[in-house]
Amino acid sequence: MLTLTGNFDEALERLHRTGPEFNGWLANHGPMVVEAFSRRDQDASIHPWVDHYLPRLDELPRSRWPIADDGWQDVIGDASRSADWIELMRRQLRERSWSDVLALWWPRLLPGIAGGATHGVIRTGHAVQALRSAVSEPRIDELAHALGYWAGRWQPLTIVRPSGSMTPGRLIDTIPAVPRQESGIRSRLAQLAQLPAWSVQSALLAGPARDDEVRPMLEQVIDAVVAAYPRIAPGQPTMLVHAATAPNAVAMALPVLPRQLWLPSFDAAWTATAAVIAAYKSSTSAAPVRPRFTGAGAAADAWAAAVANGGEHVIKFADTALCSHDRSGDPAALAAIDATIRLGA
Repeated sequence: MLTLTGNFDEALERLHRTGPEFNGWLANHGPMVVEAFSRRDQDASIHPWVDHYLPRLDELPRSRWPIADDGWQDVIGDASRSADWIELMRRQLRERSWSDVLALWWPRLLPGIAGGATHGVIRTGHAVQALRSAVSEPRIDELAHALGYWAGRWQPLTIVRPSGSMTPGRLIDTIPAVPRQESGIRSRLAQLAQLPAWSVQSALLAGPARDDEVRPMLEQVIDAVVAAYPRIAPGQPTMLVHAATAPNAVAMALPVLPRQLWLPSFDAAWTATAAVIAAYKSSTSAAPVRPRFTGAGAAADAWAAAVANGGEHVIKFADTALCSHDRSGDPAALAAIDATIRLGA
């Protein structure tokens, strides 16, 4: 096993001395950002960005009460045990292959995909993406941190199984908002149980019937949310980033998951997207803005602008939007990157 593979792994080792959250419930985005930098040949930006970000973070809490392999059900979703969850994942990753541990925990964690504002699954997706590129001790440790964080912030949500005929592009604008647009995401997600129209409307999506349809239909969801972002996000630009980055994280993990988990993964990803939109959807649409990134180098210019901005949500969203642009060539994806910068996501 490799020990270090450059700036990315070094940055992970620095970030692993910090906790999964800081200032209360704010998620530590460091590992997600540096993974995107590494994958997009932005190595020179990694350490300067971490230097700036580290002072904001809290120290990694100590593990106090070990979680047994067969006792996890009693404490899943207990954020006060985050350090214990990370240690459980570290122990299991020492005993098994990282892909086996992922396959074990993925179906256990999927019902809580929206917990922690979807940051658990997003951090896991970036960790898996890095391990698909190269295996090293810091990258395996990052998977432990990611899965442990997801387990600690796990919040169950009734998974919607799409059975309709609507495209995601048409459906996004029809998803109803929760009635009380206030407080944090836990209370907003809790309102979905008393909003039958949300589950009914979300189920109108045309979902995949076979596992080989999952990837392209998941990409349709991501592309539609990215394109919709400038018009739905003005009221909550930071939170609505996750309506796109959560399903993109599932897409990152999909290639190494057992195929029997692909259909449930799509359902969970769409549920997370629909839940975030319902929780934070703006009541008014933004006026169209003249495109800023155009011409042959538009995608590179958009990414450079996101890097220069330095905001963790801007970079994370830009990474997702560029994947969308690579697939479709749709300039709306670059307009969405511009929107995250303009709106201060």
